[in-house]
Amino acid sequence: MKAILALADGRVFSGQSIGAVGETCGEVVFNTSMSGYQEILTDPSYCGEIITMTYPLIGNSGVNSEDVESERPHLSGFIVKECSKYPSNWRSEMTLDAYLKLHNVVGLQGIDTRALVKHIRAHGAQNGIISTEDLDTESLVRKAKQAPSLVGRDLVQQVTTDKAYSWDESIWDIANGYGKSPVQPLYNVVAYDFGIKRNILRNLVAANCKVTVVPATTTAEEVLALNPDGVFLSNGPGDPEPIGYAQENIRKLLGKVPLFGICLGHQLLAIALGGSTYKLKFGHRGGNQPVQQCENGKIEITSQNHGFAVDATTLGEEIKVSHINLNDNTVEGICHTVLPAFSVQYHPEASPGPHDAHYLFDRFIVMMDNFKHKVK
Repeated sequence: MKAILALADGRVFSGQSIGAVGETCGEVVFNTSMSGYQEILTDPSYCGEIITMTYPLIGNSGVNSEDVESERPHLSGFIVKECSKYPSNWRSEMTLDAYLKLHNVVGLQGIDTRALVKHIRAHGAQNGIISTEDLDTESLVRKAKQAPSLVGRDLVQQVTTDKAYSWDESIWDIANGYGKSPVQPLYNVVAYDFGIKRNILRNLVAANCKVTVVPATTTAEEVLALNPDGVFLSNGPGDPEPIGYAQENIRKLLGKVPLFGICLGHQLLAIALGGSTYKLKFGHRGGNQPVQQCENGKIEITSQNHGFAVDATTLGEEIKVSHINLNDNTVEGICHTVLPAFSVQYHPEASPGPHDAHYLFDRFIVMMDNFKHKVK
């Protein structure tokens, strides 16, 4: 079945439908990962976005029910050069096309994805529409122009949990798959769900943490009533500026409990500390972003997914930039020099991506230990 992608600036791509039939609108972005498409599809941070995969053949290993980062895909649409019809993997349960249909995700294949990515890099990420129903290009371009921007929208409310829950699943073990932590938890961590990925929770459990996940709007007082040793600020979709309730709660938690933020959580922490953010031209999305630690000059290759960044010039004297992106020198991490709080823009839990930054979970554990002793 024919499908068309129309961008707000008038560029049009014609290809074939994959996944569900229909029409979908979102900001068209690209991801440079060669694998891990299932984890990318189920990352809640992609809410409101149409993902374009730069690797030409996607779906080779099929889809299974274990390797998901949330209960379902939250993205607006999916674009690939070629969708594999014949996956080959011992864990595969269905094809990528079948998975997209199952979750009503509209997709597109058969277009020149390299040309699309070059266009986005030159002109910036922008709204687009994929349609199998309306094949009038002028009509689709008009719809794309009229669609709301990601800027100023609270997308967290679309992906956060409705109620608090406990998480006790640990990281993948080659013999047993995803198992329970075999040790008695030593730390009580409350994790704010702004669109949290499951592998973050698995890494916390593997670090001997008892984890309670709470909705994004949970008040600081409610969090402190759970007597946490530390509070985690999760990843999530879209613009951090309108998430005022989260910023206010973070301000109330500062100094009372150690804080560790990732991605959107990093941006929200920066704003709570008096900083501001801005929208990147086309964002960072993929598993090969080089980041440098400012303290020692070490380089790590990181997994990233974000369209906004912290403005270093707005940070106060007590906030130190701890990591920078070597591609464009944007802020990749901050830490408070007095209060127990730090955050990174990238994803140390990977899934998919390299594991160079796993030390950050250990840093959170040390911070909680030090804070315990200081309080005593």
